[in-house]
Amino acid sequence: MPAISSLHIYPVKSLQGISLPQAALTMQGLAFDRQWMLVDAEGKFVTQRQLPALARIRVRLTAVSLELGHAGLPPLSIPLEPPPAMSCEVQVWRDVCAACEESADASHWLTQAVGQWQGHDLRLVRFAPGFIRPVDPAYMDGARAETAFSDGYPFLIVSKASLDALNMQLQANGADAVPMERFRPNIVLSGLEAFGENACKTLTAAHCGYSLAIRKPCQRCKITTIDQHSGLIGDPKEPLRTLAAMNPYPHLSGAYFGQNATLTTGDGALAKVGDLLEIHM
Repeated sequence: MPAISSLHIYPVKSLQGISLPQAALTMQGLAFDRQWMLVDAEGKFVTQRQLPALARIRVRLTAVSLELGHAGLPPLSIPLEPPPAMSCEVQVWRDVCAACEESADASHWLTQAVGQWQGHDLRLVRFAPGFIRPVDPAYMDGARAETAFSDGYPFLIVSKASLDALNMQLQANGADAVPMERFRPNIVLSGLEAFGENACKTLTAAHCGYSLAIRKPCQRCKITTIDQHSGLIGDPKEPLRTLAAMNPYPHLSGAYFGQNATLTTGDGALAKVGDLLEIHM
């Protein structure tokens, strides 16, 4: 029976993540996951795809604040209590979302850390409380789900065995192995065979009161080529080239790794490292 081997959140989209022993489940994902995002002057999202140096910004959560850190700068502290005003519209891919803009101090700090983007300072926004961003219904089989500032789905699930298999192939090709953090998962599973998550339909922790539905394979981008601490790109072709060659989906082209998922039961339940999961194919 597979088990959760690690849990990860990324409070600010495309900045460093946080590993947790447990996390509350919400309809938008693990609590605090992708609740903040960087945007440009026009409100369009900015990620490591445009600015790989974002990987160098450390993230920490306390009981009252979000804290960002970067070498050579004093920490930036942002209250978890949403700002009362500064509402704005922002764009994630094709979705327009309501957001709350953080202070000018946050914008200045981020610009000091990684520079301007297209001649303007970066802006930090948080997902507006009460706003609903629906998941693409094309893969939902009539169900409904929502997410915050993730690319498209509230949960990303990967198995350790899949990474092991990928790294074996990378090394056989003369390339370097890559760590799991390159794929920025929320839930990492042990006890599944390599790419076993691709055959799953649901993952249920009955004793914990939650269940997740697998919705679609996750297509990977250049972020997988970026060192998630230094922001440097060692090999711009890997692991994407190897993943594309290993592609288990004949009807799809590109590089795929991991599965997007939604919560079907258990809003507010607690997921813990070590939870045993029943799988349904």
